[in-house]
Order: sequence, then structure tokens, then C-alpha cells
Amino acid sequence: MRMTPPFEPCFEPWDQQRGAEIIAEHSPQEGATLVILHALQEAFGYVPEPAIPMVAEALNLSRAEVYGVFTFYHDFRKRPAGRHVLKLCRAEACQSMKGPEIAEQVLKRFNVDWGGTTPDGRLTVEATYCLGLCACAPSAMLDGEPIARLDADAIDEIAREVGR
Repeated sequence: MRMTPPFEPCFEPWDQQRGAEIIAEHSPQEGATLVILHALQEAFGYVPEPAIPMVAEALNLSRAEVYGVFTFYHDFRKRPAGRHVLKLCRAEACQSMKGPEIAEQVLKRFNVDWGGTTPDGRLTVEATYCLGLCACAPSAMLDGEPIARLDADAIDEIAREVGR
């Protein structure tokens, strides 16, 4: 079972000039705050703290308004993620199908806490709230690829995929 896309995530190191280019490129769009934050994270693997005031200035918003959007959405990161990102569903359907027990197995197996990255930088484990796979709970997503009916065998496969 292949669980990762045919590419490896590769992020640029934070660069203020590149950040300014991304912000300028997306500023004219409607709903630009979210669009820009997503574009910054796509480029750098997270939203660098110095980018928040840059976005605010470009959109004529306060830093608090941009920071409020940034912190409201769980998908935005404050620091770079690992090479692979595993999102475990924490919604009610997955909870009712032993999701919390499976999540504990994953966290223990990879020796991380929620939102943490393994010391070798290979894997970040994040919580998400509904992947739309409720009928196949518990579910997860590895590097954008959904995984249904998460169990011990699937955890072993994830470990192989991420090289651990």
C-alpha cells in the first residue's frame, strides 16, 4: 500500500525577500489573508513569525488580526514540520472507534507529543478534526494521502513509509 505522494516535501528556508514576493503575489486576491498564509506555509513549511507583520502591512490589517487568523486555524504551523506529516483525526466518529487508543500507540511508537516532530526530523504528528472518513474510522492522513481504518498494521506501514 503506497501512502505518500510521488514527491518528497521540500521547503525553502525562510527568506524575507521571498516572503515579500509571496505576499505581493497573493495580496490582490479576495480573502487574501488565508491565501497568503497558506502560500507562505507551502513555501517554507510553516508561517515564519516575521511574516505576520509583513502580511498585516500589505493588507492594511493589524498584526493582531493576522495573528488571530493564523492561530484560529489548526493547519498553520509556527515552526517547520518534519519531512512527513501524519494527521490523526480527533473528531467524534474516530473517537468512538478507538481513535484515542490508536493515537496513543502512534505517539508512543514515534516518541512524540501532539504537534511534535521526531528528533531526526522525519515525522510530525498533528491532530485534525474530521477528514471526512467517518464511515472508515479511525482515520489519518500521511503527506496528504488519506488512511482509513487505522490500526496497528497501518501504523507499521506508516513507520516503513517514513523510514522509522
